[in-house]
Amino acid sequence: AAPVRVVMSAENFTVEPAGDGAIHDGAGHLHIMVDTPCVEAGTTIPKDETHLHFGDGSTETELALAPGEHTLCLQAADGAHTALPGEGMTHTISVTVP
Repeated sequence: AAPVRVVMSAENFTVEPAGDGAIHDGAGHLHIMVDTPCVEAGTTIPKDETHLHFGDGSTETELALAPGEHTLCLQAADGAHTALPGEGMTHTISVTVP
């Protein structure tokens, strides 16, 4: 039921605040794309109502989703909000809100 609680985690990747845009190997922050596809690796992730940024390094949130089916894409990015390449840097799930 809404709000939908989302808990994110990472393996072999350090989740850190975006800070001043510094880029650290093997580290960055997370984004959730709501009902929109993940962005291509190497692309800057936009910030709007469907591209949610967690540049503060947080790994939990609540999403106010309307009833129905939704697609969520979890995507890792570097300190400059550039989508990172590699296996496991994106993960997509479908959820149904009653």
